Order: sequence, then C-alpha cells, then structure tokens
Amino acid sequence: MNTFPDAHILDIDLTNGTIAKRSVPGNIYRLYPGGSALGVYLILQEMGSGIDPLSPENLLVFTVSPLTGLNISGLSRVCVSTKSPLTNAIGDSQAGGNFPVYLKGNGYDAVLIRGRSEKPVYIYLNGDKVEIRDAGKMWGRVTGESEKLIREDIGEDKVEIAQIGPAGENLVKFANIINMCNRANGRNGTGAVMGSKNLKAL
Repeated sequence: MNTFPDAHILDIDLTNGTIAKRSVPGNIYRLYPGGSALGVYLILQEMGSGIDPLSPENLLVFTVSPLTGLNISGLSRVCVSTKSPLTNAIGDSQAGGNFPVYLKGNGYDAVLIRGRSEKPVYIYLNGDKVEIRDAGKMWGRVTGESEKLIREDIGEDKVEIAQIGPAGENLVKFANIINMCNRANGRNGTGAVMGSKNLKAL
C-alpha cells in the first residue's frame, strides 16, 4: 500500500486569470519528491516541445521539498523550473531564505504558472485564499521598493515575497528571482521568464 502523500499543486493561468488546485498522486510524487524532480515532471507533462522560452506557452514552476519546514538546517529551499531563455532547454534554479517555508506552510508543494497577464500583476497566496492582484505601482521598482509597496498593499508586514526587479521586467536573459531582497534563484534566466508573464511577485 502506498502511504506517500499526494503533492498539492496550485495551477495559475495568467492569460485567463484562472486559479485551480489539484494534486499529483502519492505514487507519482514518491518518484519525483519535490524540487527539480517535481518541477521537471510537471513541465514534461504539461508543456509541448519547441516553444519560445519567453512566450506565454512556457511554464514557470515553483517547487519545495516534502521536508521543507522541518527544523533542520539547509532544508528551506525553493526550486524554480522553466524553459531557459539562456540555454533553450529546461533548467532550474534554487534559493534559500524564508519564502520556501511560507510556501509549504500555506499547503502547496508546487505553484505552476502559465500564460501571460495583459498588465503587471502579483500573486497573493494566503492558505486557500489566492488572488491575482494589480502590480502597476510596483512595476519598474527595484526589489526593496516593490517589497515595501506589496506589504503596504496587503496590509501585512509578516509576508515573504519572491519577485523580480527591472532586469526581469525587461527580459534580461540572466535575470534572477529574489526573495528576502538577498536570496536569488540566479541561474537559467528564471527572472526573465517571470517578467515575460508580466508577473512581478509571488
């Protein structure tokens, strides 16, 4: 009997503005238990070949480990997987900080983002409450400034934010995704893919 838990996936389509919650069965999750493994699995299941990395068809997948949140040094990691604008192949990038623990603590093992918003947005995630919010006043701002504005917009200081700065917005192919203003998903141009979706932050 399989006792491995199902993986909880948040599936967000920025083109249509739809938000869906689904799961990956435990017998599959056991083979691809978070991080790069789960991210690449979801991409290979969901995305066709030959797409432009900066097109709406590319997927951006945030994943954490089943062990994220345990009080053990080194376990708080978030992996971002996507088709890289630098290599034109599937790539991933890892970062530490508090963001991975908050993502897992909200009940999600992965956030899969597809499509492209017509205007700059950020995703607000608080347990079952998930919203796509306007990020017009944050767009063009560096990470410290936009983090302050997002906290003011939410009305909450105790929030963790993974975001892009002007480099990602302008599709610089080596742009990073930053959390805590000092932890970077710094490989494979993940920030450029996030910018191509008009997504400022999660």
